[in-house]
Amino acid sequence: MDTTLQDPLVGQVLDGRYRVEARIAVGGMATVYRAVDTRLDRVLALKVMHPTLAADGSFVERFIREAKSVARLSHPNVVGVYDQGTDGSYVYLAMEYVAGCTLRDVLRERGALQPRAALDILEPILAALGAAHRAGFVHRDMKPENVLIGDDGRVKVADFGLVRSVDTVTSTTGTVLGTVAYLAPEQLEHGTTDTRVDVYACGVMLYEMLTGGKPHGGDTPAQVLYHALNDDVPPPSAAVPGMPYELDELVASATARHPELRPYDAVALLAQTLEARSALSVEQLDAVPPQARTAGHDNAEDRTSVIPRSLTVSRSAGLDGMNRTSRFEASTPPPRRTGGGTPPRRGLLAIVAAVLLVLGVGGGIWYINSGQFTKVPAVLAQSEAVATKRIQGAGLDVKVERAFSDTVKRGEVIRTDPEPGDRIRDNETVTLTISKGPETVALPDLKGYRLDKAKTRLKSDGLEPGLVTREFSDEVVRGQVIRTEPGAGTKASSGSAVALVVSRGAPVEIPDVAGSSVEDATATLEDEGLKVEIASERVNSEFDKGMVAEMSPGAGKQAGTGDTVTLTLSKGPEMIEVPDVVGDSVDDARRKLEDAGFEVDEDRGLLGLFGDEVKGQSVDGGETAPKGSTITIEIG
Repeated sequence: MDTTLQDPLVGQVLDGRYRVEARIAVGGMATVYRAVDTRLDRVLALKVMHPTLAADGSFVERFIREAKSVARLSHPNVVGVYDQGTDGSYVYLAMEYVAGCTLRDVLRERGALQPRAALDILEPILAALGAAHRAGFVHRDMKPENVLIGDDGRVKVADFGLVRSVDTVTSTTGTVLGTVAYLAPEQLEHGTTDTRVDVYACGVMLYEMLTGGKPHGGDTPAQVLYHALNDDVPPPSAAVPGMPYELDELVASATARHPELRPYDAVALLAQTLEARSALSVEQLDAVPPQARTAGHDNAEDRTSVIPRSLTVSRSAGLDGMNRTSRFEASTPPPRRTGGGTPPRRGLLAIVAAVLLVLGVGGGIWYINSGQFTKVPAVLAQSEAVATKRIQGAGLDVKVERAFSDTVKRGEVIRTDPEPGDRIRDNETVTLTISKGPETVALPDLKGYRLDKAKTRLKSDGLEPGLVTREFSDEVVRGQVIRTEPGAGTKASSGSAVALVVSRGAPVEIPDVAGSSVEDATATLEDEGLKVEIASERVNSEFDKGMVAEMSPGAGKQAGTGDTVTLTLSKGPEMIEVPDVVGDSVDDARRKLEDAGFEVDEDRGLLGLFGDEVKGQSVDGGETAPKGSTITIEIG
């Protein structure tokens, strides 16, 4: 029974674009489907995160990091990522669909491979990883399941879900990710990763291709881990008698338990691989190991490879795209040597060849005739963002110019230079001319529009919202546009800023509610169409505690209907000590009391008309009275 029929996504259209046709594979984090991009009418692979994991932010972040990391790589031996998005609980990647099988399928069906076939597969893997390493990324989960072999023989590295920037986190804690058999000892023991963990994994895969089995046996992951930490990977010749010494050395170099003894990245290992190949005879390359399930075949052509004949051209199939990998350093340190002297000329040539292979050089005839050219995508009438993404996705640079157009909507592409469909060299620049809309625009009548709607209308007409001012209006509802400046119907240049005058509503004179209770003040203000807000802080005032002490805006000011008046409540009057001024002269007493914060009143009576000495005071000295209150002094 076809299990894909039980999958709820099969037959659905994801994100309104991708029609899911069949389930290809299920992994621990995601399910991969074959799908059709209904917009571009092409088959692709859709990698959908399991919904139970989509709620976990860390998983989603790692999933999206896969898209960003691979999108930064443009190499013929790396599975390309076209798109990334979310549809409800589904988080997905839209990727290149590779019709074929995985290296795991080949090993399961064919057992050990001939050295030629093993190297034919290993070299494009190293070219892809070399591109990643020189771009600053580490795969961290290389294994046969992540090596795709197309029906045309092209080898591609997939599943960069565990990629991390070399310059960011270099250690992990918690669960170790990946398959134990291919993890380097430093990954297993300390969680540290750099380019040499990928080198180690490639060495283990080479051993498995040459012998048909993994280097460290064990019934449990713990047993495999123990051997990986304590035992060297055995030479392939121990399992395959007569295996050339050069291949034993290649496996030993890549799988050294101490990372400093391995080639420092995939480019360096590729140099050693090419050097080893060059030292092997045709008979050694085509020797069929006893573990190969095709060992009984007598046909000479069958013995050239234990995988489809097309795989023997996989190296050249992966050589296109020099322009896309031109960011690599064109140098590689020489292989390690135990003695002095000059490196062998053959080794030096292998290093140069490795760098050229990673750079994509080698398919000379193809490159001269076709490979160095790209067709300019058709992006007319598309938005600037969409057009830029498509041009850059084709490996071309983008330059943007702008021009007026009476027919093309503002922000969309008027023309391209070169024109759509023209063939130009990779990495050349396509100039996009983006519409600025019509050269002149008649200002629309926006009276009565809400402010947000008015701004949207201006932008759609090729104009820009400018300064917003507000004024009272008896006619226009608060928050709606009264007029534009310049006025409606005025001709303006496309892109010009238009000032907007917005209604504050009908003017209201703010009543005086100081000294009132909060309830009374609120009712009075709301009756006038105003809103009330109570300030968090309180102040001392002449009014009793809890009464309104201050208001902003103040009484008598004008406000619009719906405006807010802020009320500050009283903490009650501030009580201060009254100075004792009995016996002081009138002037001294007045000065002391006023300095203390009191008002002063004089009571001279009949006998004090001509006196100048204070005989008494309304509040005795030493007692307290509200600041600002009046103290009466008796003069005798």
